[in-house]
Amino acid sequence: MTNLSRFKNRQEAGKLLAAHLSAYAGRSDVLVLALPRGGVPVGFEVAQALGVLLDILLVRKLGVPGQEEYAMGAIAAGGWSVLQPDVMKTLGIPKDAVEAIMRREEAELVRREKLYRANRPAPELKDYTVILVDDGLATGSTMRVAVQATRAGMPARVVVAVPVAAPQTCQAIGEIVDEIVCLRMPEPFYAVGQWYEHFDQTSDDEVIHLLDAGHRAQTQHQATISDKVVNAAAHFDNSSRSDNRR
Repeated sequence: MTNLSRFKNRQEAGKLLAAHLSAYAGRSDVLVLALPRGGVPVGFEVAQALGVLLDILLVRKLGVPGQEEYAMGAIAAGGWSVLQPDVMKTLGIPKDAVEAIMRREEAELVRREKLYRANRPAPELKDYTVILVDDGLATGSTMRVAVQATRAGMPARVVVAVPVAAPQTCQAIGEIVDEIVCLRMPEPFYAVGQWYEHFDQTSDDEVIHLLDAGHRAQTQHQATISDKVVNAAAHFDNSSRSDNRR
């Protein structure tokens, strides 16, 4: 059994993760996309520390009937899906059962899209460096479909950042992105929640609150930058006039 320390909670994990992403701090071309719900508290801390915009990428795990925490695939907003045929075959899950689960999870994606975004449109990804954040990776199905959906937006670079992941999953995801940052890769790996002291379910209200706080912080940051630009321009203009009078 590994002796790696556990994270106190998702907030601590996000702050520690941000320290390993400092190269992206303060850049206007960087966007953090958190995977709701558990990835949002982690992503919020990352975005705050880096001073970049926080948004979400809606994905849903397709859980095995009776073992919902065990993924047989995942879907993402926009019609993207990743399935694991070997899991379905091994467990004898019929096609109609898979289709029923997909329909149910697609309905949940629609619900969350309306609830979380309100009137905010999804962000443009073209030419951005996108940092995909979750609270951990077990099978990696949800992150794999998140990468597919993100790539469709033609970003300049895709980075995956998670506090903890199964070693083989981290390696597999690393092969389909430009960079992966993972703080813990314990062996053996049983479940993401095992590596947190507090791993309560993230609520819809918490997601909405953190997204609103993230957007307010970024708006204030942009306003501060605009004020500095205006003041610098005014100072330059006054200096130029003073030089011309000499």
